[in-house]
Amino acid sequence: MNETTSWLSQKLKQLNVTDTMATNEGFTRLSYTAEEAEAQQAFITISEELGLDTHQDEAGNIWAMWQAGPENNPAVATGSHLDTVFKGGGYDGTAGVLCSLGAVKILKENGFQPKKNIAVVCFASEESARFGVSTIGSKAVSGLLDKDQLERIKDNEGTTIRKAVESFGLDWSTIQQAEKQPGELESFVELHIEQGTEIEDHGAEIGIVRGVACPVRLKVTVHGMANHTGTTPMDKRKDALVAIAPFITFVNEKAKLFNESSNHKLVATVSTMNLQPNYMNVIPGEVEVGVDIRSVDDALKRELAKEIIDYCKELEISSGMEIKVETLVDNASVFLNKDVKNKLEHVVDNLGYRSIPLDSGAGHDVMNLAKRWPSGLIFIPCKEGISHHPTEYASIADLYKGTKIIADYLRMETGDENESNNWSDRTGRLS
Repeated sequence: MNETTSWLSQKLKQLNVTDTMATNEGFTRLSYTAEEAEAQQAFITISEELGLDTHQDEAGNIWAMWQAGPENNPAVATGSHLDTVFKGGGYDGTAGVLCSLGAVKILKENGFQPKKNIAVVCFASEESARFGVSTIGSKAVSGLLDKDQLERIKDNEGTTIRKAVESFGLDWSTIQQAEKQPGELESFVELHIEQGTEIEDHGAEIGIVRGVACPVRLKVTVHGMANHTGTTPMDKRKDALVAIAPFITFVNEKAKLFNESSNHKLVATVSTMNLQPNYMNVIPGEVEVGVDIRSVDDALKRELAKEIIDYCKELEISSGMEIKVETLVDNASVFLNKDVKNKLEHVVDNLGYRSIPLDSGAGHDVMNLAKRWPSGLIFIPCKEGISHHPTEYASIADLYKGTKIIADYLRMETGDENESNNWSDRTGRLS
């Protein structure tokens, strides 16, 4: 382990506010909690050790600036988030923050003098684990935050987003002032663990993302009739759970068929279920299931949604029960900037790493910034594709590769062309 990888190992634990990454409980830093604030403070400490100027914006995002010129000059930005799901891993989001800081370390230690401002950003509240709403911080930065729509949404304890933000030391009335104007940022690049196994499956080291597959989400509700399990004859029941049971297999099998005939990957999951009255001695009278469909091919996911709706009409006739389908979300997928993607490919090739093009089935902060600024996303491998779980893991070696990629990208975007000669060879020998 060289000096830089030792630094990455140490700062990984510091950002996770832990002495060891091996924990059965994982990490729980929910949105706008004291735990997220503590991790953000670690980010501030490390940033200031690197000589960066830090500040918190109105949405709780932390910005660490390498000021190379006037403050009103656009910055080349990189970063991710430090909040987690409940009992999640220590790499989702954290890897991107760590590698961005590590890139600054590499550049400074090699005497690099940027000609443009560089920003490392730690976004607040990326995960939807607490409120069911994701990427609050980056939505605010990108001007996509609907404050009035969000303020009354509650967590499981009954705390509203507004109250949580205010308890975080922020002013809810000014949260939208976190929005960056077009001229304040030049571009944004995020690094993330893959949360899948395609990099490993293809014998590659890095994934360069083309697009982010935003979901279509459906809520299917079956209205049967609750009745006594011991006295109601089998041929006189209106069991809502029995009626919807074939639906689960239908969604799974239909998604597999779509993948056989399409150039783009599609996934579909019956991922939630709520049945009433949910007592052992009562026939389920109402069942509500949630379906999540994802693909970068928007037409493909909407085609599957239509087939699901048509199938529910058939089930309604065959079961004799009312079945309603409601579309909760239908978001267009986000395609990342081709020029940024090409630059990242160039950097990866120069460093001698094997990369593959990928699409992201999970949402990330970059999908919001991509709507306003040229943006890119790179993946590093994570063990067995496991994420949002205590066993989530990315090796220090892969974190080091990601750090060098970001460093070289920042050098290319903010440096003098004459200074770029042989840079890739020099970064390859860094310790």
